[in-house]
Order: sequence, then C-alpha cells, then structure tokens
Amino acid sequence: MPRTGRPKADLTVTDAEREQLLAWSRRAKSSQSLALRSKIILRCADGLDNQSVASGLGCSTATVGKWRRRFVEQRLDGLVDEPRPGGPRLVADERIEQVIVDTLERTPRDATHWSRASMAAEAGLSKSTVGRIWRAFGLKPHLVDTFKLSPTRCSSRRSVTWSGCT
Repeated sequence: MPRTGRPKADLTVTDAEREQLLAWSRRAKSSQSLALRSKIILRCADGLDNQSVASGLGCSTATVGKWRRRFVEQRLDGLVDEPRPGGPRLVADERIEQVIVDTLERTPRDATHWSRASMAAEAGLSKSTVGRIWRAFGLKPHLVDTFKLSPTRCSSRRSVTWSGCT
C-alpha cells in the first residue's frame, strides 16, 4: 500500500554541516530558534519523519516541514534569520560619529559632563536618539571613571585615615 500525504524532500547532511548544526544546537549563546532549527535538521537527517521530529521537539509538523524545505533549498544559510523589514535609518553614520566624538572629547558650557538633553540640543537630535546612541556604544558620561572622595567628608572624620585625606 503506497504512503499517502505530502512528499518530503530527501535530506542529507555533510560532515561539516553536521558539525555546525551540532554547535548551533549546543552553544549557550545561540538563539533558541536557531537551536531548534538545528535540532530539527539533525533529526530529519537521521531518517525520522516530520511527525516524529515534531512530537520529539514539541513543535508542529508544519514547522518541521518548513525548516526541512528551507535547508534542502538553501542549506545552512536557510536556517539563519533573514533581516526584518523596517524603515530606513534616519540618523546618518556621520551624525552618530559626531555625537560619540563630542561625548568623549568635549564638555558642555557651564557643566562638567553631557546630559542627554544638553547633547540632544547640541547635536540637533532627540533625547531618546542620543540615549540610544550612548547605550549602543556603552557611553555613560554621567559616571566618573575614578573614585573621588569629597573634601567635606575628609574634614569631618579626621580620625579615620582614607587615601587622599590627611
């Protein structure tokens, strides 16, 4: 009696692909979706049908079929997430660079460090845009790099010897 149902593409995996799939499925830093896709392909390559793979991994048979088909068509590149659609960037790289340079190399007038509002006014950007730029590059101009002891604290506690207080 012939099998019924949708025919599935034959799936074979090379040794190099198997190594990469195993790395993706085991690596702690892999996204969970990429790890699941890798496990799907590895189990399909071991000869399991879509329904067995789906029940073993707790996903739908349609999901298994989708990633099996994508792997057969595009190999490993088909398992990686495609870029998401979205609007074009509104802030040019040159303006981002200028914000970074100004943050690191200049100080505002009448202040000791940049705030989001002062940098936004200086750069002609919104405060949230400046905040996103600083966050992306790990800039925190409001934090001081070194520990400084307040002179009033030293004068009030002469009995305690702290470095910098005499």
